[in-house]
Amino acid sequence: MRINIVSIFPSFFEGPLGLSIPARAAEAGLVEYRLVDLRDYTHDRHRTVDDIPYGGGAGMVMKPEPFFEAVDALAPEGPIVLLSARGRPFRHQDAVRFSVEKELTLLCGHYKDVDQRVADHLATEEISIGDFVLSGGEVGALAITDTVVRLLPGAIGDHLAASTDSFYDDGMLSAPSYTRPAEYRGHEVPHVLRSGDHKSIEAWRAQQSQRLTRERRPELLEELG
Repeated sequence: MRINIVSIFPSFFEGPLGLSIPARAAEAGLVEYRLVDLRDYTHDRHRTVDDIPYGGGAGMVMKPEPFFEAVDALAPEGPIVLLSARGRPFRHQDAVRFSVEKELTLLCGHYKDVDQRVADHLATEEISIGDFVLSGGEVGALAITDTVVRLLPGAIGDHLAASTDSFYDDGMLSAPSYTRPAEYRGHEVPHVLRSGDHKSIEAWRAQQSQRLTRERRPELLEELG
């Protein structure tokens, strides 16, 4: 798989993508990262990527030309995603969908906004990672990259570990996890997890998953019907 990230801060990604699962996946040849500096597609000596908004108002708007020209140079296949607070929420199902593509292109905005023509006529979709505003799309692009890469076959040594994550299989939150010691500062690991009774453990985890989802994300249960 190839993941293209278009940003005015490509160096933002070099550290995180050089660590842990994203790095191991790249070393194994499962994914290739192409970090594109949006300023390479400007044509003035100041390498200008933004301008004042039509209609007035505070803040600066990112110009359309650099985004269009960067994507022209990449000639990508597959989804072209604009990270945007106006986008629909990113879900696990999106990560699964992206992970089976040959190529994924992520466009990172900055400043006040991105010219709407990028959203309407270049990006294939707009995605948000939450109901809050970040300084730019870089954090969201990194989050999407990580969620997609860890789903690539071979990226995680123990696929069963990933299959029991929140949202992965049944769309609900995962049950709590515990490890040694069995007791710490007076707090004990639930007895059922130490019982060796795998049927009871499975039932406990299903019950805990239901409980946490009902308490913290009831809308997920509604979606499941």
